[in-house]
Amino acid sequence: MLKNELRKARVAAGLTQEELAAKAGVSREYINYVERGKSDPTVKMFVKLCKAMGAYAPDVLKRVVPKAK
Repeated sequence: MLKNELRKARVAAGLTQEELAAKAGVSREYINYVERGKSDPTVKMFVKLCKAMGAYAPDVLKRVVPKAK
């Protein structure tokens, strides 16, 4: 699930929710909602969050979407 992969990427980047929120220009509450699955980020926000974490958005997305057979 996207929420799990975003949280894993944040933790791997060594960031707290507060630090990620500050880097991405959003509230900590928004990060919390996304990680709890209460809110889904837009594509633009997903990319913004990934950049703030230093993560490559397609790599994060690959872990969410299974490969087509």
